[in-house]
Amino acid sequence: MKFRKTMVAGTIIALAGMLAACGFNSASSKGTSITRMVGDIISTMDPSTNTDAISGQALIDTMDGLYRYSGKDLHPAIAKSQPTVTNGGKTYTFKLRNAKWSNGDPVTAQDFVFGWRRTVEPKTKSQYAYLFSGVKNADDIMAGKKAASTLGVTAVNKTTLKVTLDHAIPYFKTMLVNPAFFPQNEKFVEKAGKKFGTTSKYILSNGPYELKNWNGDSNTWKETKNETYWNAKNVHIDTLNSQVVKDPQTAMNLYQSKKLDIAQLTGEQAAQAKSNADFKGRKQTSTFYLELNEQKDPIFKNTKVRQAISMAINRKEYIKKVLNDSSIAAKNVTPEGLFTKDGKDFSETAAKAESSTVTYDPSKAKELWTEGLKETGQTAPKLELLTDDTTNAKRSAEYFQSTLQQNLPGLKVTIATVPFKTRFSRSQNGQFDMVISAWSADFPDAISFLDLFTTDNTYNDGKWSNAQYDALIKQSKTTDASNPTARWNTLLKAQELLTKEQGVVPLYQSVQTTLQRKTITGLKYNPTNSYDFVNAKSK
Repeated sequence: MKFRKTMVAGTIIALAGMLAACGFNSASSKGTSITRMVGDIISTMDPSTNTDAISGQALIDTMDGLYRYSGKDLHPAIAKSQPTVTNGGKTYTFKLRNAKWSNGDPVTAQDFVFGWRRTVEPKTKSQYAYLFSGVKNADDIMAGKKAASTLGVTAVNKTTLKVTLDHAIPYFKTMLVNPAFFPQNEKFVEKAGKKFGTTSKYILSNGPYELKNWNGDSNTWKETKNETYWNAKNVHIDTLNSQVVKDPQTAMNLYQSKKLDIAQLTGEQAAQAKSNADFKGRKQTSTFYLELNEQKDPIFKNTKVRQAISMAINRKEYIKKVLNDSSIAAKNVTPEGLFTKDGKDFSETAAKAESSTVTYDPSKAKELWTEGLKETGQTAPKLELLTDDTTNAKRSAEYFQSTLQQNLPGLKVTIATVPFKTRFSRSQNGQFDMVISAWSADFPDAISFLDLFTTDNTYNDGKWSNAQYDALIKQSKTTDASNPTARWNTLLKAQELLTKEQGVVPLYQSVQTTLQRKTITGLKYNPTNSYDFVNAKSK
C-alpha cells in the first residue's frame, strides 16, 4: 500500500506521516474511547479506489473481507472457515458466515462478486485492480477485452463463493485482506453513485466500527462500535477518535500531557523517546524510495545517472541526522523480514548478490554522473524534488537536496512541498521530476513490492521499463507459481536486476518509533502495517 497514501509507502509514514494509533479516554463518548493520531486526512472510503495507508486503516476498522489479520495470524473473517481448494490450486470455494451490513442487510456471496467485478472494471480506475491478475479473465477485463461479468468469481448461493484462478497463486489468501477484495453492497453503491465513499453518509460497514463525522476533508473523525458486526462481542473499545497531527513535537507534547495513549514520532522526538519506558520500536514492512520520472525527464533513462543519484546518498547519515530513529538503510526495495524461505530472508539474500549501487560512494557517483551527463548531452540539469508538507518530509527533502548537489557536479535541485493529496495526484499524473514515495506490504510476499515496477503497473510513476524484469515477474506468477524454490530464485533475479539498474532509488526501511501506555492491551500490529482493534482493550 502506498505510503504516498501518506500509507502517510504506506506505513508508518515518516515522510508522509503515517498512521499512529493514539488516544485518551473521552467522557463524551460511550464506554471506552481511544483517540489516535493520523498523519493526514482520509482520501476515500471506496474499497475499489483506496490507495493510501490512512484510508486503508479506516477501511480495515470498518469492514471485513474473507480474511483478517490479527498480528501475524491470518484468520477467516466473513469466510466461515478455510476454503476448499481444488483443481490443482486453481479453484477456491468459500463458505460464508452469517454477517450483516450496518443497515441490517445480510452480507452475501453476491456482495463479493459485485465488489470484485467493480474493482477490475476499467471505468472504476482502481489502481489496485492489478492484484486480481491471475483470477480467471481479470487481465482481459482490465485490458478492455472482456466484460467484468466474466471474472472468475461466482455466487453459488447466498453463502457460497467460488473463485477460479488462471493458475495457482501461492499467496492468494493473504491478498484477500486488501480492501480491494472487500464485499460491496450493490444496492447501496448504485444508489450513492459518484458520492460512494466520499462522506460518512455514503458509507456502509460490515466490520468492527462505523465511521462517523467524516465529511471527506475532516481533520478529525470518529469510529463507533458496529453493533451488527458478527464478532462484536470481541470489540471492547467503543469509540476510536482520530486527529490529524503532522508535527512530531506536537505529538510528543500531546503524549506528555497525557492526551494521547500512543504517539508515533520522528526526528529529535524519536531520539528522545528511546529512553522512555513506554518506547516501542516497530520494524515495518515498508520502504521509502525516490522515483525518477523517465517520461518527463529523459535524463533518467540513463542507467549511470540513476546509479549516480543512488550512490550520492549516505543513507546511514540521513537516518541518523534527519529521521533520528531506528530505521534501516535500504539495500533494495524489498524490506527485511517480509519474505523468508528455509530460514533465509529474501531482502538480505538479494543484497548479498547486488548492493553496490546503494552503497554511499561519492567518488563513483561523480564518475557515473559525469559519464551519464555526457551520454545524454546535458551539463547542468535543474530538477525539482516533490514531497509532502509535513515537518519530517521537508527536512528529508532538504537533506537530499544538499547531498545530491554536493556530490553531483552541475545539478541544481529545488524543493516542492505540497499537501499529501496534491503530491499523490501529481505523482499519479507524472507531474514531477523526482518524488519521495513509499510502499507498505499488502501481503507478506516479495511480489507485493516487485510487481510495482513492471512496465504497465499503475504505481510505476517513474516509468522505468525493463523487458527482462517484466519477464521474470511474469515467470514467477505463471511457470514458477507452484514451485517455491524456482519462484524464490526467479524473484531474486528480478530484485537483483532492479537494484543494479536502480529503477527506483531505495532509501530506508521504516522502524516506527512509538510511545504506548500500558493501559492499552491486545492491540495487534499486522504484516500489512495496520492495526487490528478487535480484541484490544483500554483501561
